[in-house]
Order: sequence, then C-alpha cells, then structure tokens
Amino acid sequence: MYKLGLIGYPVGHSMSPWIHENLMKQQGVEGKYELIEIKPEEFDEKVKMLKTKELDGFNVTVPYKEKIIPYLDGLDQSARHLGAVNTVKLTNDGWMGYNTDGQGFVDSLRNRFPDIFHKGSQTLLLGSGGAARGIYEALMRSEITKIDVANRTTTRAEELIQDISAGISSQPLTLNQAESTLENYGLIVQTTTVGMSPGHDQMIMSLDHLTKGTVVSDIVYRPMKTKFLSEADKREARLHFGHEMLLQQAVYAFKIWTDTEPQAVPLLKEFEQKLKGV
Repeated sequence: MYKLGLIGYPVGHSMSPWIHENLMKQQGVEGKYELIEIKPEEFDEKVKMLKTKELDGFNVTVPYKEKIIPYLDGLDQSARHLGAVNTVKLTNDGWMGYNTDGQGFVDSLRNRFPDIFHKGSQTLLLGSGGAARGIYEALMRSEITKIDVANRTTTRAEELIQDISAGISSQPLTLNQAESTLENYGLIVQTTTVGMSPGHDQMIMSLDHLTKGTVVSDIVYRPMKTKFLSEADKREARLHFGHEMLLQQAVYAFKIWTDTEPQAVPLLKEFEQKLKGV
C-alpha cells in the first residue's frame, strides 16, 4: 500500500492525484496520493512532520523545488547537478531527491514535434526557476545546440547558465530583450507560473515578434490552453501543452517509487478530457 503525495503552495489545482491513482490502476498496485499544502512560513515545521508520516514518496512543486534540498538525505546525479528536486523517495538511506521535470518535458516534446530536435533549433527559455533548470539540462543533452535564458533581470539567468551549461551556446537576456527577438527562435518555452489559474489572463511577455511555425510551449497546464498559448495560436505557432510534460514526468516519478514500467500515452486522451471538463 503506497503512501504518496505532493507538497507545494498552492496545490489545490493539482491533477497529480488523478494521474497517480490512474497509474496505480494501470500497474495493478494499491496506494493513496494526497495533496499536502504547506504555507511558506510553515515550511520547516511541516516538512519535519512529514518524516513522521512514513510516506513512501512525494512530489515537490513550486515554490519548494530548491528549498526542499537541505531536508533530504541524498540526491541523484541529475538533482545534484540542477539544484532542484521534484520527486522524493523514502529509501533505506532516508529521503532521496530526484528531478524528472526535464526529461518529462523533452520526451513529451519529442513525441509531438520530433523535427525540432532534427533541426537543432535555437531555443528560448522564459524563467530561471527549478523547472527551467530541469528543462535546460535535459535540452542540453538533446540535439538542441543553442539555449538562451530570459528572466526579468539577467542575474538568475546568468546563474542558471553558469551552473548547468556544459559548452552549449547560451545567452542570458532580460524579458524585454527576448520579447524583441522572438523571431530568432524555433522553440520558446514558458517555464514560470505566469498565466496559471486564477491568473489566467496574464502573460509573461508580448508575442508580437513571434514567427509562424515556431513551437511554443507553456508548462502551465491549468488552464490547459493558457493566454500565452492562445496568443501564440493566433500567430500560427505550433503548440505544446503543459499537461503533456506533467503526465510524462509523473510517469518517471511513479517508476522511481514503485519500480514498475508505467506508460503515459494510454492516459493522455482521458487526461485531456478531464482538464477540459468533458
């Protein structure tokens, strides 16, 4: 009987319980997945209490992907490299941290737009938080040859590039600089929470300079089609949705916890209908 969960703030919107309950059914295992909302001022106290709950594992979402690390007993190579964790497993050696965000993103993107990798497209990441770090690292290991990072100020973008880049061409930009040069990129990835419900009318930047046929991705999945993606659609971009990444990274987390081989594709259509309220 697996005891699993998700910590973050807020988490009331999360579809992770639905995903993992369906993965349990798919793999024929029993368990429970609960939402554990932790306010920032209560983080230290609540995380220490979690150790008494004997959870087999849990996911970590914003804003705690970096903050959770000092409370863990070990990190796998990817999480250590990134300095960000989205999956924790209870092992004989204590709490081990992993990061499945980046590979989940890349594999879901490759499933939909494999040509992006064949062309070696120039990529622009918007944001420089935990999710951006995971996506950057995974893209760097793919065929992508140039990844620029844009943030409100360039300081954190510079830090991300310095921490992770292994010889790949990368430039830190302000959001204003990136906004005026969107035509340079074949892939644009929005990695922040801007546009997530209830702020669904917000956009991180204007897309006035977007080129037709550009692949535009937003890791926000509620709403499924964010304002950012809606504006990209008007400009005839090709859209990659956040729920595809969410499902794929969840599959990897579930595999870590249960040592099973879950599959994302059989759940994708049902997941989309669930998000649309069908």
